[in-house]
Amino acid sequence: MTNESTVVCELTPDGGGAEAALRHDLTAAGPRADCVLCGEPTELPADQPGSTLCPVCAWQQAQRIACSG
Repeated sequence: MTNESTVVCELTPDGGGAEAALRHDLTAAGPRADCVLCGEPTELPADQPGSTLCPVCAWQQAQRIACSG
């Protein structure tokens, strides 16, 4: 039984959190992370956690996942 009044995901008042992590700040200064597959620079800052992919590798990875059945 589900309760429709229950909040599943609540954003922080300043717009931060998970939603902010998905936005790319192209104006941010500093070193850029290299793609973990091809080594090309990405648009993400070097201090961003997780594995970073350039747009080409991200697209290719999405194609592989979509075609894997």
